[in-house]
Amino acid sequence: MPRIDPATARPESEAILQEIEQAFGMVPNLFRTYAHHPPLLRANWEKTKAVMSEGALARKLKEAIALHVSRDNGCDYCVAAHTAALRAIGVGDAELEALEQDPEQAGFDDKERALLRFARRANGAALAIHDDEYQAVRAAGASEAEIVEALGVMELFAGFNRFLDSLQVDIDF
Repeated sequence: MPRIDPATARPESEAILQEIEQAFGMVPNLFRTYAHHPPLLRANWEKTKAVMSEGALARKLKEAIALHVSRDNGCDYCVAAHTAALRAIGVGDAELEALEQDPEQAGFDDKERALLRFARRANGAALAIHDDEYQAVRAAGASEAEIVEALGVMELFAGFNRFLDSLQVDIDF
């Protein structure tokens, strides 16, 4: 599917694409593709900002959830994007390798590991989650708000994964 060039975008998309460019230093193909339908572009950009920039969870954990959900879903675009995002926030090659090989050993505390595990489980088999799994996340110290926040990251990127893969959007990271 062709991407929208920000220079020729419809007026209702132009300001949003400019804001995205300020945030990323570029307009990722994800958002250039959403620009075909400006209301969806606006909604997804607002949701991205709310999920990734607000809340109690550290950005590194959110990026790790997005990376692993995307890897679990086989979305090469999002794997590349979140690997780049982790590098941009200071995660080095050794830590990235540890995160890729065994997220349980990637420098997260018990609560963060439990949230990452729970988000991945929800992505893969939401209807199979048992109360004991939910209680394990709570026992690790996660609040209801943190659980919802972690699942919000999972939900956002699981949707992006399907959108990007369905349209075979080119990787630009």
